[in-house]
Amino acid sequence: MSGHVYLRRRERFCAAHRLVVPSYSDAQNDEAFGVCKNTHGHNFDFYVTLKGIPDPVTGMIVNLKDLKRILKDTIVDVYDHQDLNTFEEFKSVPPTIEVMSVVIWDKLAPLLEGLLYKVEVIETENNSAEYFG
Repeated sequence: MSGHVYLRRRERFCAAHRLVVPSYSDAQNDEAFGVCKNTHGHNFDFYVTLKGIPDPVTGMIVNLKDLKRILKDTIVDVYDHQDLNTFEEFKSVPPTIEVMSVVIWDKLAPLLEGLLYKVEVIETENNSAEYFG
């Protein structure tokens, strides 16, 4: 096999967040984020897309069992049923889906040995963010 294959896996977690900029006044946060300045929750879906050449023997670019474990241990088990604002990575910038996609990328990239192609975080059926590193 000579061509690249894109492999995508979906995971999900339920978490709360509050979109505020600490240095903003209440009025500025209200203007920037509206009701999302209040603590609220979402059932976040996220997709991780890998890009690689399938192994000629196994036919896989990564064992899905291993990918599932990595995503569970690194993202799902960490953020599920938590307040995202309490995590160090969201102390200086609000945990928007844009920021979340970058944070997830940064956590996974070292574990996926150059295979990571894209991270997509879906907050609602209407709102999602994609990050390509």
